[in-house]
Amino acid sequence: MRPPIEVGAGSRSAVPEAMQRLGVRRLALAIHDASLPGDPEDDLGRGTPWSRATLRLLAFARELGFDSIQLGPQGLTDEDDASPYMGTAFSRNPLSIALGPLADPHGRWGDLLPAARLAGLVARRPAGAERRVPYDRVFRAQREALGAVFESFERRRAAGDPAAAALHGDLERFERKAGDWLDSDALYDVLRAEYRGRDWYHWEGSHADRDRALGTRWRDDPPLAERRAELTRRYGPALRFYRFVQLLAHGQHRAFRQDVRSLGLRIFGDLQVGLSPRDTWRRTDMLLRGYRMGAPPSRTNPDGQPWDYPVIDPDACRPGGASGHDGPGLGFVTERVTKLFDEFDAVRIDHPQGLVCPWVYRADEPDPLRAVQEGARLFSSPDLEDHRELARYAIVAPEQLGRGSARRRWDDRWVERLTPDQVDRYAVVFDSVVEVARARGEVARSLICEVLSTLPVPLERVLARHGLGRFRVTQKADISDPSDVYAPENASPNDWIMFGNHDTPSLWSLIDHWKASGQQAERAAHAAARLAPSDRERSSLANRFAAEPGLLAHAEMAMVLASPAENVSIFFADVFGLTELYNRPGTVGPENWSLRLAPEWRSSYDRRLREDRALNLPLALLLGLRARSREVPEDLLRALRDEAERPRGGAPLG
Repeated sequence: MRPPIEVGAGSRSAVPEAMQRLGVRRLALAIHDASLPGDPEDDLGRGTPWSRATLRLLAFARELGFDSIQLGPQGLTDEDDASPYMGTAFSRNPLSIALGPLADPHGRWGDLLPAARLAGLVARRPAGAERRVPYDRVFRAQREALGAVFESFERRRAAGDPAAAALHGDLERFERKAGDWLDSDALYDVLRAEYRGRDWYHWEGSHADRDRALGTRWRDDPPLAERRAELTRRYGPALRFYRFVQLLAHGQHRAFRQDVRSLGLRIFGDLQVGLSPRDTWRRTDMLLRGYRMGAPPSRTNPDGQPWDYPVIDPDACRPGGASGHDGPGLGFVTERVTKLFDEFDAVRIDHPQGLVCPWVYRADEPDPLRAVQEGARLFSSPDLEDHRELARYAIVAPEQLGRGSARRRWDDRWVERLTPDQVDRYAVVFDSVVEVARARGEVARSLICEVLSTLPVPLERVLARHGLGRFRVTQKADISDPSDVYAPENASPNDWIMFGNHDTPSLWSLIDHWKASGQQAERAAHAAARLAPSDRERSSLANRFAAEPGLLAHAEMAMVLASPAENVSIFFADVFGLTELYNRPGTVGPENWSLRLAPEWRSSYDRRLREDRALNLPLALLLGLRARSREVPEDLLRALRDEAERPRGGAPLG
């Protein structure tokens, strides 16, 4: 057992009362596994939730005032793609397994990884890996480490070691509970190796068709069942290794969740819209042939994005009705979401359009970008000449479409009118997610919907019936347009609001850009107009924001906190003053998904805080509350001012 992480004096802070006064019910720190800081003695170059360094970080976040942690998808990723949004739906990522506990002779698993072996792996860690994940090298090093752990486990079990025997019992229970997904994911691993690392839709050879069918149809086909049994015999150790690694990953996550709960934090998981080849191989019977899912042209991505994600066939999503047997697509979604809610307190739904009104494009088009620009909404295309195949899935009739001269098929108002029955039909898959969430508690507290610049009418209606809001990413707001969807003042109480997320530049990067490009004065005037306690003070406040970039940064965050939205998310780069980009949407490269907090994150944060180059939450709350100073007790404002000035060396805020 590890010693508990103590939470500091945050409970004596004025921050909780200030957030309550501003109507902030939840404050989430958003960070992905890879970005978490490591312990120097066992860090191979990528973060893991279950490390002492991570627990110190989360205790610090709780002390600052955060009550939730939003993690990214935690599925297994392949060696050639670090994107967590391409990971598996059921298998956990072995890269998130902490090695230190596996080398601890007093820990739950004993010293399955010899300390000297771990030290040797750490010594090979590339320079700079504490700040940027060298993904391919970490992938290979982690697999080597886990291979050594498995060998030690097998050797000790054969020798009758009691600890190894107990762990073997854990493995057997885990295999029984996991069921089909674990066996299939393990088998896919060895088949992929047989086909030289290719995924199932690229397999070639005399047995390729048979092996493609092994994931779905083997139970009803004796020759396929025999082939599966033969592979199980041939690759027994490799399959056992896969299952053993998943046992470790799931066991560490359970322990991590207990640690986080002891800190008073809730954990949000991430339901990504994409499906990995490992998952679709297991359920080829649920896939729509000939189409892929992407993002249409929009304000966020004017060219659109051909994600190449599989599309679940609408015919596979029919509710079971009297038979009680849902279609394979609906069954897959329910199984997946149930597992997520078994492992997290709440779930972020990535791109919920994919569950309600997905944008699809032809898979055989040689130019994917052109194809996605000429795509269509799966359920809203009753009479398109270039997508006649979609007419059979249309929920709406042609007369319900608003196709005036300014209408484009990706426009939010492409569908103008819906009957309640049609909303029910659009909501079939989404409602299966809500049903699982409702069984665990209040839906509005359990689900977050990542709706960015596009909110088609069908999705709008489906979210409204469950009281769910959308995302408001305030850095994307056009400050010249009072009606802009991203403007903080236009948020609703059930929305989630944030300055940025994992796909945007950080607050501090944009502050530097505004200064260099001459936009700082305009931004300062805009912030002052919304935060000045009175018209008389607006000009002086604008001058201060224009002269002090750090103060302007906190004004931007104050507008987030003072908005009508009750739920606030802050990306880790915005908290800790980082300027590097975490992910550049629509691109693939080694820099994406690699930014991390360095081991000295706390001292770096303190230094940046003194320079107004990291989030000073009391300062942001103070700026937000001063706009309502007539309604706020003076002693609260004074307490916030004292807290805000303390890290700045007592420099007066005015």
